[in-house]
Amino acid sequence: MRSALYVCLQDDDRIAAFDIDAQTGGLTAMADLSVAGGPSVTALAQDRRTLYVGHRGQPAISSFRIDQKTGGLSLLGTIPQKNAPTFMAPDRSGKFLLCAYYQGKGVAVYSLTADGAVGAPSLDWLATDNGAHAIATDPSNRFAFVPHIANLNDNVLEPRRENPGPNMILQFKFEANTGHLIPNSPFRVDQPAGAGPRHYCFHPSLDLVYFSNEQGCGVTAYRLDAKTGALSAVQTISSLPAGYSQRNTCSQIHLTESGRFLYVGNRGHNSIAGFAVDPGTGHLSVIGQVPTEAVPSAFAIDPSGGFLFAAGTATGRLASYRIEAETGALTSLETLAVGQRPAAVQPVRLPS
Repeated sequence: MRSALYVCLQDDDRIAAFDIDAQTGGLTAMADLSVAGGPSVTALAQDRRTLYVGHRGQPAISSFRIDQKTGGLSLLGTIPQKNAPTFMAPDRSGKFLLCAYYQGKGVAVYSLTADGAVGAPSLDWLATDNGAHAIATDPSNRFAFVPHIANLNDNVLEPRRENPGPNMILQFKFEANTGHLIPNSPFRVDQPAGAGPRHYCFHPSLDLVYFSNEQGCGVTAYRLDAKTGALSAVQTISSLPAGYSQRNTCSQIHLTESGRFLYVGNRGHNSIAGFAVDPGTGHLSVIGQVPTEAVPSAFAIDPSGGFLFAAGTATGRLASYRIEAETGALTSLETLAVGQRPAAVQPVRLPS
């Protein structure tokens, strides 16, 4: 199996591309691509043939064809946006792209054309609130959720400022035939004070959803009612070591395809926290925290589930780790200088 890794360098206006060695996790640089407008967020089409890139400096969404032999990227098209997309994900059918807008206070759904490009205008626009940070459909493609953080513009490189956010998760029904989002009932899942749900991922076989809590510095597992699409919290666990009290916010959250191990980024503590997932219940237990580059806002697990790559927003470096198959512990491999403000890390499985 061959895989490529794409790293969006927001302040360099380019995407760095690497070939991943399937045995060692080593990275070999491929041709970079100049991408104007501050590339900062990515999503991968369900058929793995199209890469979607959100631009932060000049708000837009671009679609790139992925060459299945070389991993090279070629532009299919770009659609301007009023606000920069914060998070993007295709629905499970591959017909639609869902987008969340942190500053734009809402979510949108776009149709995807026959060649995989994003169509315009959007099919749906729903106003939510400040700090809308993610949206994706569940494995059944019937429901979607939009987390909103608890403190806006919470940059760990600056002194903390109180700028309260909505601190909630909104629940939607998703019409897979039309791409429309419909508020579910209940619509709002309120959070404990200071939690700040940010990103989430679904367990591959259990009706569970795991959310990273940006301000709460941990993970909350929710039971997903398969009939109604309603979430109910079942466990919250810290991403930090006992006794740590300095500035920190959580970033992304990712689960291995096997569902055995889950990871979340700590910005401030500057680590990747790992958790073992009970195969029967989905209950989380702490593996530990491994130091990484400063401000790991973006990281990803390669398609084999054997390696993890974490980008340091503050250092411009990419750290590689082996995921130990039996324990889920992370073993440090190499660290590469990649460029200014790496904001997204996207692995892609290519045909052998």
